Amino acid sequence: MTNPLLFLLAAFTLVAIPGPNHLYITTRSIGEGRRAGVVSVLGVETGTLVHIAAASAGLSAVVAASAAAFGFLRYAGAAYLVYLAYRTLRSRQDLGEMDLKPQPLHRVYLDGVLVNVLNPKVVLFFLAFLPQFADQDAGAVPLQIAVMGLATALIGLLGDLGYALAAGSIGSWLRARPVFRRRQRYLTGLIYLGLGAVAVFAGPSARRA
Repeated sequence: MTNPLLFLLAAFTLVAIPGPNHLYITTRSIGEGRRAGVVSVLGVETGTLVHIAAASAGLSAVVAASAAAFGFLRYAGAAYLVYLAYRTLRSRQDLGEMDLKPQPLHRVYLDGVLVNVLNPKVVLFFLAFLPQFADQDAGAVPLQIAVMGLATALIGLLGDLGYALAAGSIGSWLRARPVFRRRQRYLTGLIYLGLGAVAVFAGPSARRA
């Protein structure tokens, strides 16, 4: 690896930039509490491990080089976000219960995994960012990418947990307000729809989402 300190600085900077993953985690935390937020973080970072394995094996480069494969991943991710919006908006609340019904934690975890795995911008992140710091003369490049990917995932995990805990506290305050509680389901559904639109219309970017 060339210049580890520069890599860590760049990784911290890119991970700190808010993106769709952060918005997804924040939405979960506000709507369903800190516990769901933390589980969504674990799901998202599990998805990151999938991307690291794909990048180390060279699969990310294959997907990024294929317009058809990249397009499929892009629209599959958008479709899943739209499905999350549909599932949220159609959920029925019990009479007298205004809070959004929390999803089972295994569902929250799986949603986080799929939201990240189906995010093509993360593929581009691992394709465009990590190889810049690999040293061809230092040995196996796939191993270097795996190590850098794990370091990035750890940084992302810590940052995402910060988002989840902070948003969970904000959510507790908001849920005590009847106006928010009455509109919570619609706001959450609209955020998922917005994320789906971003997935479809946003151009390629090397930024970590």
